[in-house]
Amino acid sequence: MKTDAGFIPPHGNYRELLSYRKAEAVYDLTYRFCQRFLPKTDRTNDQMIQAARSGKQNIVEGSKASGTSKEMEIKLIGVARANLEELLADYCDLLRVRDLPVWKKESRQARFVRRLGSAPNVTYENYREFCETRSLQVVANIAICLIHQTNYLLDRQIRRLEYEFVQGGGLRERMTRARQQHRQRSEGQAES
Repeated sequence: MKTDAGFIPPHGNYRELLSYRKAEAVYDLTYRFCQRFLPKTDRTNDQMIQAARSGKQNIVEGSKASGTSKEMEIKLIGVARANLEELLADYCDLLRVRDLPVWKKESRQARFVRRLGSAPNVTYENYREFCETRSLQVVANIAICLIHQTNYLLDRQIRRLEYEFVQGGGLRERMTRARQQHRQRSEGQAES
């Protein structure tokens, strides 16, 4: 008996997603930022690390759920995006309450960080030298630039997932199509 390829598409390859690799760099940078600049007893320390972790982990979970639930994938990528937005606000708050500036989008420093982050295989290593030697203000602004890049990618990913869902449907539609195709093949073989 011939078996069909199935109705669950390949899924779960989150490490190939640029959004995941950037989110992982955000997490690594945030973890080290908090270790270096915030007291361990500061509630913000834990909040920032958890927001960065959740941003990364929800991409993993969404990618793994994508084979059986496009709806869950879209929701989890949206949750990742929301967590990173929360983290972005935390970095901006840290700078604001210390009367330190957030770099303007077109500042020389922000453009430099964007260029640094444009590498396809970006990791924390791309930023390590700066994050281990520069001030709180500089490292927070580097994190802000990287989070903006990650959020941009997640916004594009959500739009692509929405388009793919509208075009191909979800699991129920794939199951129905697979069952109908199986019946048509079986009926065709019976007539032969």
